[in-house]
Amino acid sequence: MSKRALLTGITGQDGAYLSQFLLGKGYEVFGVIRRSSHRGVEDHRLRWLGVADKVTLLDGDMGDLSSLVRIVKEVQPQEIYNLAAQSFVASSWRQPIHTGNITAIGVTNILEAMRAEKPDARFYQASSSEMYGLIQQDMQTEKTPFYPRSPYAVAKLYGHWITVNYRESFGFHASSGILFNHESPLRGIEFVTRKVSHAVARIKLGKQNELRLGNIDAKRDWGHARDYVQMMWMMLQQDKPDDYVVATGRTTTVRDMCRIAFDYIGMDMGKHVVIDPAFYRPAEVEVLLGDPTKAREKLGWVPKTSLEEMIREMVDADLERVRTEPAL
Repeated sequence: MSKRALLTGITGQDGAYLSQFLLGKGYEVFGVIRRSSHRGVEDHRLRWLGVADKVTLLDGDMGDLSSLVRIVKEVQPQEIYNLAAQSFVASSWRQPIHTGNITAIGVTNILEAMRAEKPDARFYQASSSEMYGLIQQDMQTEKTPFYPRSPYAVAKLYGHWITVNYRESFGFHASSGILFNHESPLRGIEFVTRKVSHAVARIKLGKQNELRLGNIDAKRDWGHARDYVQMMWMMLQQDKPDDYVVATGRTTTVRDMCRIAFDYIGMDMGKHVVIDPAFYRPAEVEVLLGDPTKAREKLGWVPKTSLEEMIREMVDADLERVRTEPAL
C-alpha cells in the first residue's frame, strides 16, 4: 500500500513542490485547505506544477482544532507536514494576533489532532531562519541561540519549541527544519525575490520603469524551494527525529540579488531601483547565514540549485507570465 501524507499549507510554494515530490515517490497526498471565496484561484501553484488533479484537498483551518482532528481521523496519514502559516514577515506587524493564532497556536492544534487520532504518524514542522533574528553567531547552526525580531519570528519560535516539547513529552517522531530563505517561480509576489523578478520582467517588457525597495543591504541565505522540500521528506525517513538547519551556506545582499536579475536581462539596475523608506521594517534582520553541515553529514543532503540559476528561472517564469497577462 502507498503511504499517505497530509500537508497543511499545501497551496503555498513549499506545499506545491512537496506535493510534486511526494507524488513522484508514490504517495497519496492530502492537503488541508481553508475555505475561501476565491476557491479555484488558490490552487494555482499546484496547477503550475501539473499536480492539482492528483492531490485530495480537504476543508479545514489551522485555527479550528475540530476540523484538524476530523481530517487526521479520516486520512490516517503516515506523515504530516505542517507548512501552514501567516508567512509574510511585514504583515506580521500589522496582524500580530492573527499571525500568532495561525503560525504559533496552529502548530499546537495540528499536534493535538495527531495526538488524538494518529500518534504514530511522523511530523514535520516548518521552522524558520527568522527565529535567529539579531544573530548571536556569524553562521547559524542548530545550537545557535534565537533572538526573533518580528511577530512572525516569535510565532515561528513557539511552533518550533512546541514541536520539541511534544517530541520529548509524548515520544512523537516530530522534526523541525530550520529553513533559510528559499524561493522559486511559485513564491508569492509580496516576497522580495519574487517582487524583484516580477518587476524586472515588467521593466524588460516596458510595462513599468522602477522597482521600489527598502533595505537592499540586508543579507540572506537563499536557496531553491524545490531542493528544500526534499530535505523535509528526508527528515521523516530517519529512525530518530531531530532538528536540522536547511541552507546553502552562502549569504548575498538584496542589492546583489537585484543585480543578478537585472544583469540577466541586460539592464542597469541603477537606473530602475528606488529606495523607499516605506518598505523598511520596524526591526530589521540584517544578516542570515545558515550552516547546513549537520544535514550534509547526517542525511547526505546538499542543495542543487545556485542563486544565479534560481533567479534566472524566476525571471524567465515572470517574463512568460507578463507576456501572457491580459491588457487592461
